[in-house]
Parts: sequence; structure tokens; C-alpha cells
Amino acid sequence: MDILLQLTKEFSLKPWQVENTVKLIDDGNTIPFIARYRKEATGSLDDQLLRNLSDRLNYLRNMEEQKEKIISSITEQDKMTDEIMKAIESAVTLTELEDIYRPFKPKRKTRASVAKEKGLEPLATFIYAQTPCDKTLEEIASEYINDEVESADDALQGARDIIAEMVSDDAAGRKMLRYSVKNNAKLISVGAKDDLGVYDMYKEYSEPVKSIASHRVLAVNRGEKEGFLKVSLDYDKVNGVKLLTNLHVKNNTPQAECVKEAVEDSYSRLIFPSIEREIRTMLTDAACTSAIDVFAKNTRQLLMQPPVKGKVTLGLDPGYRTGCKVAVVDETGKVLDTGVIYPVPPHNKVEEAKKIIKGLVKKHNVKMFSIGNGTASHETEMFAAEVIKELDCGITYMVVSEAGASVYSASKLAAEEFPDYDVSLRSAVSIARRLQDPLAELVKIDPKAIGVGQYQHDMPKAQLEGALDGVVEDCVNSVGVDLNTASVQLLSRVAGVTSSIANNIVKYRQENGAFKSRNEIKMVSKLGPKAFEQCAGFLRVSESKNVLDNTAVHPESYEAAGKLLKLCSLTDDDVRRGNVSAVNAYIKTVGTSALAKELGIGEPTLIDISKEIVKPGRDPRDELPAPMLRTDVMGIDDLKVGMELKGTVRNVIDFGAFVDIGGVDALLPLSQISW
Repeated sequence: MDILLQLTKEFSLKPWQVENTVKLIDDGNTIPFIARYRKEATGSLDDQLLRNLSDRLNYLRNMEEQKEKIISSITEQDKMTDEIMKAIESAVTLTELEDIYRPFKPKRKTRASVAKEKGLEPLATFIYAQTPCDKTLEEIASEYINDEVESADDALQGARDIIAEMVSDDAAGRKMLRYSVKNNAKLISVGAKDDLGVYDMYKEYSEPVKSIASHRVLAVNRGEKEGFLKVSLDYDKVNGVKLLTNLHVKNNTPQAECVKEAVEDSYSRLIFPSIEREIRTMLTDAACTSAIDVFAKNTRQLLMQPPVKGKVTLGLDPGYRTGCKVAVVDETGKVLDTGVIYPVPPHNKVEEAKKIIKGLVKKHNVKMFSIGNGTASHETEMFAAEVIKELDCGITYMVVSEAGASVYSASKLAAEEFPDYDVSLRSAVSIARRLQDPLAELVKIDPKAIGVGQYQHDMPKAQLEGALDGVVEDCVNSVGVDLNTASVQLLSRVAGVTSSIANNIVKYRQENGAFKSRNEIKMVSKLGPKAFEQCAGFLRVSESKNVLDNTAVHPESYEAAGKLLKLCSLTDDDVRRGNVSAVNAYIKTVGTSALAKELGIGEPTLIDISKEIVKPGRDPRDELPAPMLRTDVMGIDDLKVGMELKGTVRNVIDFGAFVDIGGVDALLPLSQISW
């Protein structure tokens, strides 16, 4: 198989795009680096497409390796033919390869292998040939009676077992039956217990395999795993046997009747159970891929929420019995104060709680409240709205997802970051910071613990982790990281930066003070030329004398960027002050193509450089809709038919979205969502 040609067709790309991308991947370049700084080579392919292409490249290469192993195995058995070789070379999926290899694959002990050991293979071969013969089957079978075969009937049964396995091993028959089952079978579930709980809707359920929704596949799978449901495929056996009979039964001879019996046995005992497992695995794999895709998209949206910058924030981690934990952090996320209040049941110390909160607001000039959405969130939100109303000083609040906050609070990282605070107060700090900079805070948590997907605990671990790690990496690198303030966790997500290098960066910072330029990171232990190439453009040094160090312009393009500034009669100070309107005007006058040629760079790189010069240190999250900050709260009783409400999307699933409309997460069904 020509892998490059296959990728070109599958992704509808030009051959040079695929060739260049594969070379860049093979040379050890990271996906964020390729997406951002090798646009000319790839034709500006985005990070998601590059990851998909990389995954598919690995799959196809693994398949080629598998082909070589199969060819080697069949050749060693001295059973290779031109027909088999052609079938192997033309196979496009691992399932096809498995079907081809099945007859040659070493098998454990089976009824067919036992019959072969008794010397019955020649009889099976004769019967399967279905050649007219003067003798009866019983007469022919009698010739095979020996110490291990007691009668003609035993010999015929052994022959049928061998033929049944031959039919099962036939790749063409499996392919036809698999196609038919995919398109005509139904997935059915029945209750296995009297009380099915949440699985009650699946107690007598069926849906066509070809159209069943992914979330329903995952639901019945979980119900089956937990013992509430029995799940199977319903398929017309008569039709299935007929498909195989047409392939293997040639005439009306007595041998043909024997072959027909073997076909029916093969279908019921070997082929259909195997294909049923395959189809269920296929449905599960497709459902998992879909769920992981939804999870990844939700994670991307959560991480890329615009930060609410430059405001002192009070974080509230709601709770009933243990109280509501409070933490005040300054504009940079530094902890200023902590405490515990008890404004909700069972304590109901509302006035005391108000006094504490008002005191903290005045002491630290708090401008925002960030409220966790866990237990007692609604009551805490109502309390906060009342306090804000009484203070009447322009404070706003937002309810944020506290998913994973408890995981972070009990982690080794949190203990190192806040050794003097107990677990609950660390959660309050995290909740406050999530509003200030969601990405910087959430990157400290295992993406799986963020909990913005469906059935995430049922997903293949490696596949889920790979997808989510890719999302986190893409988000971190698209925003950029401040080299002098970033945590080890944030730095380790930068392209080309390993965990050990991230630790070395922080260690260097502690020993030598703040980095004064991007170039200085070359002094960090283990950060070699390749790592520098991959990470430099994603790291920001706002304190640097070189203004480009605080942009996404890569050091390899500094010379071109300097020439552009010179042509526009601009200095670094002009860029810092924002007096850069001349850049776009100059590009418009000269033309992008001509200017790129003059500077010795590609047009995409020129466009990216100009954007960074016009707005150094720009944050792509600032271009997204700002978070919805509130000053008051609604309850479920306040809702009236016909009301139109704005809300924050909390979670997207296959069948709709959950939207926070102020104290309540409402389900917006897919059928009610406008295109």
C-alpha cells in the first residue's frame, strides 16, 4: 500500500501537503509546532487535522507491519499463493487482514483439529469438492474407520466439523455476512432483573445496528456490565445460512447435503457468534470514539474560556455540614485570605457569614465572586447574590464548574503549592482561580477528572488520555505561557517541554531569578536545540528587552520581523505602545505576496508576524464571548412558560446540552436546538 497516496485520498489533501507533513512528524516535530510554524509546508493544516492524520499514519504503518508478519507466517507454512498475496496487499483494514490470515493462524484445540488428528481431513476434502461418485457417503466414510473412529457416522461428523471450520475461515463468506449483519441486524436488550432503575427504558428495547445512537450503545453496554440487561444481536438466521450456502454448496449430490449441514453448524457455532462479537465491538468502538470526541470538544471549550483578568476574586466552595470554604486571591492568583462560613443548612449562620464576607470584600477590594457548582451551590449562590445586593459596589459573580477540584486539592501538587492549607481551602483557591484563568488552573488536573463528557469512565483509557492530552497541549500552546510565572504543570504542556525540563525551568528560575529573554532558556539543563526550536515560540517573556519575546513570533523569524518593522519605520517602543497602524497599511500597499518574498518568508508566516506585532501578547481567548457574570439569581420557581433566558453551556452531549440558566442546569434537547 502506498501510505502517502492513501492519506492523500482519505483527507482530500494535495500530495505535497501529506508528504511534507509526514516528513515533519517523522523528524520529531510536535503537532503544535507544525500547525503554528510550518504552515507553508503543510498548507496551513490545523492541529486537529494534523493529529487525525498522525493517528491514521500510525494505523496504516501498523497495518503494513502486520501484513509483513502475515506474509512471513504463510510463506513459512509453504502455503502462499498469488491469490493470497494479492488479497493481503489489497486489504485496507485490520479486520480484512484477520479474515485472510484466519485459515493459517495457529489454532488451539478445536473439534476440527481433533478430527484432522484422526485422519479425516481427506474425507472432508472429498466431501467439500461435491464431485459425483458411484459410492454412497457411508461407504466412503467407512474407509476411514480406525482405532479412533468407531463408525461411518463418526467419520462423517468429523468431516463436517472440518468443513464447518473451513467455512468459518473463508474470508469472502465472513465479509458478506458481516456486511449483511451490519445493515440488517438489530441490537436488542431485555431486563435481567425486576428493578432496572435507570435502565428501565431498555427492558424490551431494539434498534437497527446501522442507525443506533452512540450514547444508547454505551448505555446498554453499561447496563449489561452491571448485570441489569442482557444484550444481543437479532439477525435472520435463515438469510445468514442462505448467504453461506450459496457460497459453499455446489449441487444436489449427497456430499452437498453434508456440506449444507456443516454450513448450518458453522453459522450457529462459529461464524455468527464471532461476527456478533465483532459488530458489538465495532459499535462500542464507534460509540467510544464519538463520546471521546464530544469529551475532547467540551474540554477544549472549558479550557479556552476567556479569563476574567485583573480582578481580586473571592472563591466560594459550597458545603452543608462542613460549611462553605472561602479564599480571596489577588489579580495574579496569589492567596490573600481564607476562611469558612456557614450560611446554609444545617447551620444557617447567615448574618455571621455576611459579616465575614463583607469584611473580606472591603479589606481586599474584592471585585468578583467565583462559586463552585457542587453540593449546596444554589443556596450559596442565593446567599452571595444577597450579599452583593447589600454591598451595592459593582461586584459580580459566576458559578464555575468545580469538577476535579477535590482531585486537585488532595494531590501532591496542591500539597506542595499550599502546604499550610487543608484540602477544603485549597478547593476554594482553585475555584477562585478558575474564573481568573481557567486554562492555567485546570491544566493542573487530570483531564478525565474535569468531567465534561458522557460515560468517560467506560472509555478505553489510552484512547481517552491521548485525545484529552492532545486537547490540553493544543490549548496551552495556542494561548502561550508566561515563562516567569507558569507552573511546572503548565510548562510541561508546552510543545517540546518534558516534565523534567519543566522542573528544570522552574528550578533555574528560582536559582537565577526571572528570565530576561527567550534565548536564556537555552541555559536550562536538558533543553537542547530541538526542544528550543519546538517550545520557544510558545513561551512569553514580557520583561524582555526584545518585544518579540512577548509574542508568538518564533525566534527563527525575528530577522524577518525586524526587517518588517524597519520597512514600516517602527521601533520596539512603538510596538509596546501600540503605535503600529503602519504595519497593516504597509502590507496593504505593497501586497502580501510581494512583501513575503522580499522578507524571505511565506505568506502565512508574514500574516502571523503582522498580527503579533499589531497586538503583542495577544490572547486568542479574548476574541471569544466573555463569561456571563451575574449580580442576581433565579430559582426554579421563578421560571415561567415563554421566558427567554441567557445561560452558560455547561456540558454538550449527543442528545443536547446542559445550560446553566442561573442556579439551574436545564437540558436543551437536540431537537430544540436551532441550526
